[in-house]
Amino acid sequence: MAKAVAIVSAICFLALASFATAQLGPVFNVEGEVYCDPCRVEFQTSLSKGLEGAAVRLECRERDTGVVTIQSETVTGKDGKYNLKTGGDHEEEICEVVALKSPSEKCNVSFERADSKARVLLTQNNGVQGTDRYANALGFKTAQADEECKAVLEELGIVPEDI
Repeated sequence: MAKAVAIVSAICFLALASFATAQLGPVFNVEGEVYCDPCRVEFQTSLSKGLEGAAVRLECRERDTGVVTIQSETVTGKDGKYNLKTGGDHEEEICEVVALKSPSEKCNVSFERADSKARVLLTQNNGVQGTDRYANALGFKTAQADEECKAVLEELGIVPEDI
């Protein structure tokens, strides 16, 4: 009788643990980079460098109400890269990473584009295998363009008027 109770207890415990894990959902690993844009073009060039110590925030919010459901912050490492872990499936939410603050006095002007946030899909119901998610690079720019930028941009076939 004691063996039967132990077996039933073990089965109930395993079922409960399985249910709890399913409720929490997967743990996603969001990776990205924050860089300095010395050419003020708001995209990476050969002169761009990763910003160590830049603050970033991952935020998910409900599509209809805008209510924030999860928020997580971190800072970038030596190479300007960050790694955030967050749990749960956020299929019905909008999740974005935004660069909050630059540690550099020389490179601290926020991008002006409306898409200065990196959207990430934190669900396994989108055909993407695994739990690693890669956000587009985010950046800050300098107040004035670097002198080397004209040559770099000409190589790309771009000649801005303000350089």
